[in-house]
Amino acid sequence: MTHKYLSKTSVMIIVAMFCCFLWGSAFGCIKIGYEMFKISGNDTASQILFAGIRFTIAGIMVIAVESVRQRKFVKPEHPGYIATLATFQTVLQYLFFYIGLAHTTGVKASIITGAGTFFTILICALGFKQEKLTTKKVVGSLIGFAGLIVVNLTGTGLNFDLKFIGEGFIFIAAFSGAMAQGYIKKFSKDANVVMLSGYQFFFGGVVMTIAGLVFGGKMSWSGDAWFIVKAVALILYMGFISAAAYTLWGILLKYNDVSKVATCKFMNPIFGAVLSFAILQEANVMGWQIMVALALVCIGIFVVNYEKTSSK
Repeated sequence: MTHKYLSKTSVMIIVAMFCCFLWGSAFGCIKIGYEMFKISGNDTASQILFAGIRFTIAGIMVIAVESVRQRKFVKPEHPGYIATLATFQTVLQYLFFYIGLAHTTGVKASIITGAGTFFTILICALGFKQEKLTTKKVVGSLIGFAGLIVVNLTGTGLNFDLKFIGEGFIFIAAFSGAMAQGYIKKFSKDANVVMLSGYQFFFGGVVMTIAGLVFGGKMSWSGDAWFIVKAVALILYMGFISAAAYTLWGILLKYNDVSKVATCKFMNPIFGAVLSFAILQEANVMGWQIMVALALVCIGIFVVNYEKTSSK
């Protein structure tokens, strides 16, 4: 029943949009968190520590909810699967992302990260042999990627000055995330994808937390009782973002073609821009670019999913 329901294109897109909405809200929350815990833009160790705590909490949340659902404690199974996902989806992806982000512009990082959708489609089609690479998938992805370019026209720093420790690291992060999606699709055939999500977050988050501390990362907790309440609420919400979005995304990958799900991820920067405006009042992210980008992304999603929808 679950398979038939989540395999419906309309349901898949709705759930994927919810995931993208959550991820989009993370942009503003991360900025608030940096300000709240006094983490500077070039303090990579503290940023990794902040992310590590977030992912550790996300893992605990997923494990706890799944244990309640099954009415028993969910133990880690398939340690090789968990280690692989923790390495690619959490540790490598975010270590390289945070270090690279400190040495490039947000515009370049967003565009290169968006290119991860192409990596995902190519890896799953040519590497994992999980689906066929069709013209519609390529064209739809290109249209969606065009929307990503448009939404970033509001920013600055879009040039061709490339550095390995900057743009190169963001590229590695995007590639690592794409590999993780291929592995999730593969491992979900004989493992509980929710269990995998919970434990890869937990162990990956612990590794990042330790790495952040070893390299001198720190988070300021100085403030009154109300500050503590807000700080805890923020970290818990950010943990929820990862726990809910990645777990639901993994379930969608289990029951759908990776390319159809991955294309929806082009909505991330659009939600990020709109929610950043709503949360942080960043007026420079709004304008005609948002509407054009939204239209292009929606067209891209439609093109990629059209064949399956029209055949029903």
